[in-house]
Amino acid sequence: MTHILVIDDDVDILRMLKLALTGNGFDVTMAASGLDGLRRAYEIHPDAIILDVMMPMHDGFEICRRLREMTEVPIIFLTARGTVDDIVRGLALGADDYVTKPFNEKELISRLVASLRRAANKDETPDILVFTHGAFVLDRSRRHAVVGGEIVHLTPTEFEVLDYLVRHASKVLSRDAILARVWGPEYLGETELVKQFIYRLRQKIETDPRKPRFIHTVPSTGYFFEAADSA
Repeated sequence: MTHILVIDDDVDILRMLKLALTGNGFDVTMAASGLDGLRRAYEIHPDAIILDVMMPMHDGFEICRRLREMTEVPIIFLTARGTVDDIVRGLALGADDYVTKPFNEKELISRLVASLRRAANKDETPDILVFTHGAFVLDRSRRHAVVGGEIVHLTPTEFEVLDYLVRHASKVLSRDAILARVWGPEYLGETELVKQFIYRLRQKIETDPRKPRFIHTVPSTGYFFEAADSA
């Protein structure tokens, strides 16, 4: 059974989420603080994590950063804070999605299932196992990149975005096309997700993210991958 860890200091939210998740066939572990959530994540190795932002002592942003040091499973922020700056910060720290309170249970479950689906793709056998061009290697069997001989670890969603760009190297892909392929058609219009994952990928694979060699932007259009030969 798929195991979900929910981290929230609001007991009523924890109870409601446990009912909703178990009612949809998930096994659920609850944590009422960020530190307890870190401990439980280490102990149970959940398949996905739902994380609140506004918690005492250690907020969800800090907990997300520390979770990303130990796991690459999907993380979904669930919070009353819904400003663009908060969304950008959460995604930049490694979250896979962001749902604001008050939330629709069906929407949350749908987004959770979509995140789990992207993570499950790692078990599929890819048609071309290794893509190599110059200093860049994408290993689809191990689902990581190698740049200049250094392994670059990727979260499931980061890998899916990069793999889609690589499969269509030199072709400009719109943000909506990337959303539909990686997140699903129900995400169309949420272009901030794409922008933040492109930002994260550049931080990981580019020597100078401000002057990218691999992932290029076409203003008002989208992005394309061009694996330039190393100098």
